[in-house]
Amino acid sequence: MTELRSTAPPTEISTRFLQEMVDRMATSFYKYGPVADNYPENHRALDSLLMRLERYETTGNTEWLIDVANFAMIEFMHPAHRQAHYRATSAEESPGVQEVEWEEKS
Repeated sequence: MTELRSTAPPTEISTRFLQEMVDRMATSFYKYGPVADNYPENHRALDSLLMRLERYETTGNTEWLIDVANFAMIEFMHPAHRQAHYRATSAEESPGVQEVEWEEKS
């Protein structure tokens, strides 16, 4: 495997999460075969991603997030989207993050 390099502080990366992603991709390879043989012709990564995101939302089990990340990676590698492309976007184009609104106690 190619070594990952990062300039981000260790507090900003979960090596456990990344390792769990890799481990699950290895298991899937031996269970289902190469990703390229299955996506996007036989399976839809985005549909699988959304199903697992819903499971996370209902159960709170963070294991589902590893699957979500892997399906996002599969869509990146073998996109089903007809207009799939990569273009680095600016901060102005970002939809931003959802901030938590706190209710003030009376």
